[in-house]
Amino acid sequence: MDSDTGVDYKGSSLLNRHVLFVISGGIAAVESIKLLRELRRHRAKITIMMTKEAEKIISPLAISWAANEKILTDWDPEMKQLDNYDALLVAPATRNTIAKHIHGIMDSPVMMSLAAARGSQTPIVFIPSMHQDIFDDPVTEDLLQQIEKEGNYYLHTTKDEGKVKQPDSIQIVADFAHIINSRNHNRQVIAITLGANRAPIDAVRAIQNASSGRTGWVIAEYLYRMGHEVICIAGKTSANSSFKLPTIIRAGAPNDMLEASLIVANENPKPTCWIHAAAVLDYFTEPEIGKIASGSNKWEITLLPGPKHIAELSEITRNTVRIGFKLETNVSDDILIERAIDLIQKYGVNAVVANLLENLGDSSKPRAYIIREDGGHIIAQNEQEMCSQIEDIILGN
Repeated sequence: MDSDTGVDYKGSSLLNRHVLFVISGGIAAVESIKLLRELRRHRAKITIMMTKEAEKIISPLAISWAANEKILTDWDPEMKQLDNYDALLVAPATRNTIAKHIHGIMDSPVMMSLAAARGSQTPIVFIPSMHQDIFDDPVTEDLLQQIEKEGNYYLHTTKDEGKVKQPDSIQIVADFAHIINSRNHNRQVIAITLGANRAPIDAVRAIQNASSGRTGWVIAEYLYRMGHEVICIAGKTSANSSFKLPTIIRAGAPNDMLEASLIVANENPKPTCWIHAAAVLDYFTEPEIGKIASGSNKWEITLLPGPKHIAELSEITRNTVRIGFKLETNVSDDILIERAIDLIQKYGVNAVVANLLENLGDSSKPRAYIIREDGGHIIAQNEQEMCSQIEDIILGN
C-alpha cells in the first residue's frame, strides 16, 4: 500500500475486469466507500458514475478518495458510459433507477450506461436498498423479476429495521466476482469437506480433532469467487467464512460427514471435483449411555478406527478430480512429501496438499506443498498461491 488511497490486495478474482460502478440516490450510498475499496482489494479496474441524487447523500470527493479515480457525475464528451465493461454494479439501486432502466428511460449518463449494457448483453448486478413497504409493493417484485428475465442479477439481505438493506461489502464483491467469473470456460462443481469431526463419548462429553476449518473456508471462498459452484460439507469449525457461501451442509460427527458426502456425490449436479480438507476423526467409540459420574479415579476408553472417508468415497467419485490433505509434525520436508505420495498411491487421488503443523501461522515458512500424482511438487508460499495451485489441478492445468 503506497499512499493514503491505497489498499492491500486480498485476491485477484477481479484482475483485469473493468467494472462500471453506478451509485444512485439511496441512503446506502454512504456504504460506497467500503464497497469501492473492497472491489479494489480484488484488483478490479473501476469507472464510477454518480446520479445527481447520490451527490446529495455523499460527496464525489469522498467517492474519489475511495476509488482513487475521478468520478463522472454529468454528461462528458468522452462518453465513458458507452465504454466496454465486463460488468456493471449498481449500488445502491433505488426503485426509481430500476424502474427507469426496465422501461427504457434514458435521461442521464447513468441511464444511458444501463441501456448500453443491456444492448451489449453486459451483465448488470443491482443491489436494491429501500424501505420494506416499497420493496413489498408488487410493482417492485415485477421489476426484480424483469431484471432476472433479462439475464441480469440483484442481491439483497433479509429485511431489517423495516428496510431491505444491501449486503456488506465483502458479500457483495464475493457474489459479484462469482457472477462475472461463472461465465468463464470450464467452471466446475466442487465439493469440499472441511473442519473437525466430533464424536460423543457419553451424553455430555466428546472427543474432537484440533482443526479450525480455516483452510477449508479459504479454499472454498477462493473457488466461489472464481465462478465455480462450491458445496461445503462442514464439520465443527471455530473459524468462520468471511462471507455467506450459498451451500453449506453441517455434519460434525464422522459418520454424519461421510453420509452427507455420499448424498452429495449422488445428487445433481454431481460434483466434478472433491477436496478432502476436513480433519476426519480416525478413532472414536460408541458413547456411554447417560453421563459418566464425575469423581471416578479412572475412565478407560477404547478407541476404534473409523472409516477412511477418501477410501469410502473412492468408487463413487472415481471419475472426478480428487485432492487430499496431509498434515504431519516433526518430520522433514522430504518425509512429508514422501507420505503425501503414499497417500496418492493408496487412494488414487490426483494431488495432495501437505503441511507441517509447526509451519502453520508462520509467514516465513511455506504455506503448503502441492504434490501431484506424477510425484512433482510445488511450494506455495501463501494462501493465494495454494488456492491458485488447487484451481490449476481442478482445471487440468
